[in-house]
Amino acid sequence: MGRLVARRALFAVPALLLVTFGVFAVAAASPFDPVRAYGGTAVLGADQETLDRLRANLGAGEPFAARWWRWLTQAVTGELGDSGVMRQPVTEVIGERLVWSALLCAVAFGVAVLAGTAAGVLAARRPGSWTDRAVTSLAYTLEAAPVFWTALLAVWLFALQLDLLPAGGLTDTASEHVSPGQVLSHVVLPAGVLALSQLPWFTLYVRQGVGDALAEDPVRGARARGLSERTVLLGHALRSGLLPVLTLIGSRVPELITGALLVETVFSWPGIAAATVEAATSVDFPLLAALTTLATVAVLAGNLLADLLYGLTDPRVELNRL
Repeated sequence: MGRLVARRALFAVPALLLVTFGVFAVAAASPFDPVRAYGGTAVLGADQETLDRLRANLGAGEPFAARWWRWLTQAVTGELGDSGVMRQPVTEVIGERLVWSALLCAVAFGVAVLAGTAAGVLAARRPGSWTDRAVTSLAYTLEAAPVFWTALLAVWLFALQLDLLPAGGLTDTASEHVSPGQVLSHVVLPAGVLALSQLPWFTLYVRQGVGDALAEDPVRGARARGLSERTVLLGHALRSGLLPVLTLIGSRVPELITGALLVETVFSWPGIAAATVEAATSVDFPLLAALTTLATVAVLAGNLLADLLYGLTDPRVELNRL
């Protein structure tokens, strides 16, 4: 396991270098002007000398390769620079928002895995039954629904029509302090919508895996020995059927991050979505590079976690060959 982690960490270095270099290259080719984004309406009447001086202070006049190398050498020491659009250090921007994005993703991912496993097992028990058809039809419907459309529908139904849950934000507008109760009530809708976007994949994978396991000889032998259907389903078929789901964990991380950005925007959740949009539209090089690196690390960590879980769960798999 240690060798696998070390090998993946070694391979992650060139991947991160390539990703960050690509971010600076794409941002440099963007039509957005970082100087005008930084100054806003104040630069509309500024003369060229003022704009050039501001451009030099921001480092926007340098070639993108020089900006990338300066940012990289500072990032190695833990200095991610200052965000021009947020007017604060990048570490503070990420630190203030990352915890809320992590909470949203963790709750949504946990709900999606648990609900998807239960629905998949329920559908796999009797293939072709009305339950199986209803579960798979609902899964395919949710898979085709855009997450922003689901989010807007949830706001309309649960917040505007039924008035059961708040429409957005982290706390009530009249409250000045963040309390666990308010966070819990405000996270239900965005986490539920994000979980619905991931639910179909886990449901269909579990259904297929458990259905195949129920047709294998070991499960038939367990039934022939007189074991209860519950023991056969949960103790034999489910364990074997969950193996393909473990590989799905890593591959769903990119879409989970993308879905979280859309959900945070719709529900005004104070995560990294607003910072990401601002960094992209304002060509904020330090913040954009840091957020992209963070997303890349999350994807690589998700793939590593999936391989570790798969190797630890299935004794037929050797970790040193992953």
